[in-house]
Amino acid sequence: MDKPFIFITRNIPEKFVEPLRVVAEVEMWHSEEDPVPHDVLTEKAKKAHGLLTVLSDRVDEELLKEATNLKVIANLAVGFDNIDIQAATKRQIYVCNTPDVLSDTTADLAMTLLMTTARNILEASAHIKENKWTSWSPYFLAGRDIHHKTLGIVGMGKIGEVLAKRAAGFDMNILYHNRSRNEQAESKLPVTYASMDDVLEKSDFVVCLTPLTKQTENMFNEEAFKKMKKSAMFINVSRGDVVDEAALLKALNEEEIAAAGLDVFVNEPIDGSHPLAMHPKVVALPHIGSATVETRTSMIKLAVQNIEAVLAGHFPSTIINRELVPQG
Repeated sequence: MDKPFIFITRNIPEKFVEPLRVVAEVEMWHSEEDPVPHDVLTEKAKKAHGLLTVLSDRVDEELLKEATNLKVIANLAVGFDNIDIQAATKRQIYVCNTPDVLSDTTADLAMTLLMTTARNILEASAHIKENKWTSWSPYFLAGRDIHHKTLGIVGMGKIGEVLAKRAAGFDMNILYHNRSRNEQAESKLPVTYASMDDVLEKSDFVVCLTPLTKQTENMFNEEAFKKMKKSAMFINVSRGDVVDEAALLKALNEEEIAAAGLDVFVNEPIDGSHPLAMHPKVVALPHIGSATVETRTSMIKLAVQNIEAVLAGHFPSTIINRELVPQG
């Protein structure tokens, strides 16, 4: 009997692939950085029983129509907006993500980005590297305090909870807005539920952690930025499409908000010519929210385990389309 076929869309260390090779024929894209072309992914999917994908891989209905053997898609991310979940569910294909294992790391990055933006860290570092540090003055590279300021978290999931825990250490006043109230978070953390308008109007720092859905797409638009304090800073470590980038650029240029720290963009990757990357009031990062050796290793292991489980006839541990799991 032929072994099932698994296609991995990025080059990952062989030691993590070895368990799959025992039970399956595995083919891995040759590059860690360069994305597999969509037509190649579609061709591989035609015979694949499992796919290990990343966020930049578009797994749409057209691809899934061709993937008649496919049983599982393991997405190397907590998000899954690159996959047509409805089309996969219709075809009884399990879709899995890698939640929880990246919550602490992404919260660390969010806090780092907030602090870097608030304290002009990149500009300060550049002053030395570019030989611009010539004297001292009272407001030389003066940024904004973080401690005792108000933090507004939009999206109080696991990452939001961990970020709130870190912010509490800075004696921040923490507001949050979520699709539904997170009473569990309120019971263990010093956080207060607020309307979206209150979060925008009262926060000194607004951090977006919401997943990308039809409801959240472009939720940070011109109207939203106008509601924020002129001294407020906007931080986004969720998805680029939750932000109207033209509206954000306008808000920065017209000084409706003070600064922005961005780890994600609408069309990725971007380069130095992107208007937001070029803006003096923006700290731009290349989507590195979960990028630590430890966390990426845990994510890969979890994705591989999910594929192994399905090939063995079991349910994956972090399934997104849970309606495929019988109840009772």
